[in-house]
Amino acid sequence: MEIVVIGSSNMDMVIFSKKIPAEGETVMGKRSIMVFGGKGANQAIAAKRSGGTVQFITKIGTDLFGENMRDYFQAQGLDTSGVLVDTESPTGLAQIVVSDSGENAIAVAPGANAQLIPADLIPFEDTIQNAKIVLMQLETPIQTVEYIASFVTQRGNGFILNPAPAQILSDTLLKNTWLLTPNVTEAERLTGLAVKDALTAERAAKQLLNKGVQNVIVTLGSKGCVFVNTTETKFYPAFNVNCVDTTAAGDVFNGALATSLSRGHAFDAAIPFATAAAAIAVTQEGAQPSIPVLHEITTFLSHHSN
Repeated sequence: MEIVVIGSSNMDMVIFSKKIPAEGETVMGKRSIMVFGGKGANQAIAAKRSGGTVQFITKIGTDLFGENMRDYFQAQGLDTSGVLVDTESPTGLAQIVVSDSGENAIAVAPGANAQLIPADLIPFEDTIQNAKIVLMQLETPIQTVEYIASFVTQRGNGFILNPAPAQILSDTLLKNTWLLTPNVTEAERLTGLAVKDALTAERAAKQLLNKGVQNVIVTLGSKGCVFVNTTETKFYPAFNVNCVDTTAAGDVFNGALATSLSRGHAFDAAIPFATAAAAIAVTQEGAQPSIPVLHEITTFLSHHSN
């Protein structure tokens, strides 16, 4: 496998409403949908649809959501040998509210995702160590993330960490991260610096480099992203599209990025490819239903420049 994605699988319950409710406020929604989601699954599907060869490792429950999820992964062409089952916990569940402007608020009950422990990954060590890219997020136990980061880095492979949801990370984990891809909120949480634009994103990224990360991409939503390592700093603008739903945009970016990098492309090619995939995704509703396939991305790039 060129790419191994390890992470969460959730059933997403999505409500579309005029606005995202404030604390203590009830907002009447317009309609709702139920779709497959979870950051790990979103990124695995994005990597697969963008042309990657992917092994996805996750943990689900024995409930109906989990059974449907396994069938869905198989239909998507993913190897389901990495879909593990926990008999004590339900499949992960996310409740998402999407506003008319396309912004979202998300609450997640991790369920079986919280039971994906390092011991579960031992049978997959050969696959993991032979992968060109290993991609993780933070919806599974942090000790599992730290274990894989160390395992991959010791073997000289590329470990990508999308540090979402936002939390403080150990210096050891950061030193074992080849590429870190925080958004604004996550970069602020990791560094304590306010991130408002490309300049402040660059400052935050350089602080993360000082902690041992080799490469950093700070994503700025509709403003684009900033790539920083010890030899280069470059801003990549976003594509101008009609935003309908930003759910999973970051996951699509990470999955497509992993695919491009696994094919040996430089960051200067991989980042626009990932940016295009995310741009397509935000023009459609839902997490995984919005994820584009390879020909959509290449066609989009042939007709757009940023």
